[in-house]
Amino acid sequence: MRVKKSGIYNTLINWRDFRQKIIAEGLVVGIFAGAIAALYRFIIKEADLFREQIYHILRSSGYAVILVWFVFLLVAAYILGMMVKKEPLVSGSGIPQVKGVLSGQMHMKWLRVIIYKFVGGIIALGAGLSLGREGPSVQLGAAAGQGVSRMLGRLKVEEKYLITCGASAGLSAAFSAPLAGAMFALEELHKNFSPLVLVPAMVASMIAGFISHQFFGQVPVFNFGRLNPLPLKYYFYVLILGIITGAFGVAFNLALVKTQEGFKKLQFVMPELKPAIPITVAGILGFILPQVLGGGNALINSLDRMKYSASFIMILLAVKFLFTMVSYGSGVPGGIFLPLLVIGALTGNLYGSLIVNVLHLNPAYVNNFIVLAMAGYFSAIVKAPITGGILITEMTGSFVHLLALTLISITSYLTADLLKGEPVYDILLERMLAGNKSEKNIPGAGRKILMEIPVCVGSELDGKKIKDVEWDPHCLLVGINRGTSEIIPRGNTRIYPGDYLVVLADEGRAVTIRKKLLDMTEITEK
Repeated sequence: MRVKKSGIYNTLINWRDFRQKIIAEGLVVGIFAGAIAALYRFIIKEADLFREQIYHILRSSGYAVILVWFVFLLVAAYILGMMVKKEPLVSGSGIPQVKGVLSGQMHMKWLRVIIYKFVGGIIALGAGLSLGREGPSVQLGAAAGQGVSRMLGRLKVEEKYLITCGASAGLSAAFSAPLAGAMFALEELHKNFSPLVLVPAMVASMIAGFISHQFFGQVPVFNFGRLNPLPLKYYFYVLILGIITGAFGVAFNLALVKTQEGFKKLQFVMPELKPAIPITVAGILGFILPQVLGGGNALINSLDRMKYSASFIMILLAVKFLFTMVSYGSGVPGGIFLPLLVIGALTGNLYGSLIVNVLHLNPAYVNNFIVLAMAGYFSAIVKAPITGGILITEMTGSFVHLLALTLISITSYLTADLLKGEPVYDILLERMLAGNKSEKNIPGAGRKILMEIPVCVGSELDGKKIKDVEWDPHCLLVGINRGTSEIIPRGNTRIYPGDYLVVLADEGRAVTIRKKLLDMTEITEK
């Protein structure tokens, strides 16, 4: 007698099977996502060099040639506007979109996203907009992960883990930072440290890092030479810098939101023409202040070599900040990682120079403040201090400042928290979802999905028995992962902090159910 296998049966069986094969699939995703992100990074690097050569020629050319160049830039702007109009999911960083896909609030067409994001990002950064490659790399990697899942015919329960693997691989390849790639998946995308996420994401990130090193060599992204350990007697200055970067980080997020609102209010400008605003600004800056064009790798690396005056650093800081706002606010494909790190580095340089001149600090430690300010700025804006510390360590190739990095990351994070600052990608995701259709219209009704929810210390479920919990009637608790043990839930089974609840739900209701469960499992004030 043949038994018809229901969707619930297939989902549960798939859950058990995929735990054993997800690592191998993470490796495959790492290869594809790493290759795409590394190629993207390589082309952008070549585009930056080509743009520098173009402006070098234009400075000695006549007005007619310069006019032709601006016409070319405006055509590029129109192409960008049309691409974003046809595929809105490729606008901006891409990280909020990945978070939306993982939470079930957005739906992604992986091949379309890869093509539009890849081409659009190259056009935007090639034109000199103050945007980063990391956000697009994360989205490209996530789309590659979804593509692998679809080609292998995997169910939704697996697909989200493969998307996470791809996102980790994308960040790893963008910055040659495999540890930060894996940590980013845990701290930012999933906001929990599940082994189910960690191990495959780490494999994918490692493979992508290997591919990146093949392309760009085993050298750090930021080369400050040998950094001397900062003496403990200077840690008070680190604390002050943490407060400054924390406040500046909150201002950065507020300015980003206000700029987006400003572009939306330009009703008299067609949406496909709005990218012409930042691209025209980029064309002008290419002649008067080329240092602020593009992501900013070269500018950070030049801080140690060029020894800019304090007044010029202030000009660079102000212009880079405003240009980043205009570039990102227009909605073209491009991230904010690199620009925010540049703004942080300039802040640290200015702060270090001030201490040297006023308090006669040893000038050898100015580079330390540059590095520390980048971590502080990242922690305040993204609200992911662990990822920020690891990322800066890998990008500078130096481990001498780990203690100081920890101090400034925590200080900056707490300062932003006290000022009611929210994580930038959460803010951007909420803005994208505002005005979206209700969840009832989201496809997936009838299909089943499994979610893994971590239980925090002090949460509503901490110490409760399963029978005493008022569960959503549209979900079913099918398992509890406690360390390396898998517990079959019964009425008298008690839930402890650190447990991961495995919950079966209808895909169409997944967003609402997940939110209710997180309200019960996250820390609450008593």
